[in-house]
Amino acid sequence: MTPLVAVAHGSRDPRSAATVAELLDVVRARRPDLDVRGAFLDLSVPLLTDVLATLHAEGHRDVVVAPLLLGRAFHARVDLPALIAETEARLPLLSVTVTDVLGPDARLEAAALRRLTEIDVVPGDPDLGVVLAATGSSHAPANARVHEVAERWSRVMGWSGVRAAFASATDPDVSSAIAALRARGAKRVAVASWFLAPGLLPDRVIAQAGPTVRVAAPLGAAVEVADLVLDRYDSVERAQVRSA
Repeated sequence: MTPLVAVAHGSRDPRSAATVAELLDVVRARRPDLDVRGAFLDLSVPLLTDVLATLHAEGHRDVVVAPLLLGRAFHARVDLPALIAETEARLPLLSVTVTDVLGPDARLEAAALRRLTEIDVVPGDPDLGVVLAATGSSHAPANARVHEVAERWSRVMGWSGVRAAFASATDPDVSSAIAALRARGAKRVAVASWFLAPGLLPDRVIAQAGPTVRVAAPLGAAVEVADLVLDRYDSVERAQVRSA
């Protein structure tokens, strides 16, 4: 089978790489026959270019790269294609196919909602406001996808309200979203995490939320995320079979 390289952004925070490793352990457990490698765009090792070079040296000529990115922001649209182009120019015998990013997808929402249940947040509490906290991007469509999830939850989850918030690049930030929910009547607030792994920006969210607001863990090694990674891989494999 074609190897799968799951590539995350990378972080100086070692918890991030550890969480990615835990996620890939779940992926391997669900597909034991698949060669799954982990890689990073920057800041963590192994770097994507090094993993692709290793696969080439092992004799592989086709590789599927699955971005562990929740949306199509700068890293998905610019950084990753540039690294792939650089690698294919240096290793012309290696063909690299890149899957779609992880989001938007209902399985990400299911994982985020399950993380909320782990801090005792359940649907149907009319006194509760929920902030959906994400990284934030200078690319407006990426932010819009997070707002769409928040608006959908606001319609169907039975809470006082749901607001999207961002840890960088755009507004509102988490503290502003919390204030807006309280102004519209929320007696309590919780924060849902639209992050894959711990790190600087999730820590910023926790700090902005303050000591009285519960903050859900990042998606991490959720089985829903693992299944989504495999689905992205399978979609590419099916397309290649059809075109053969």
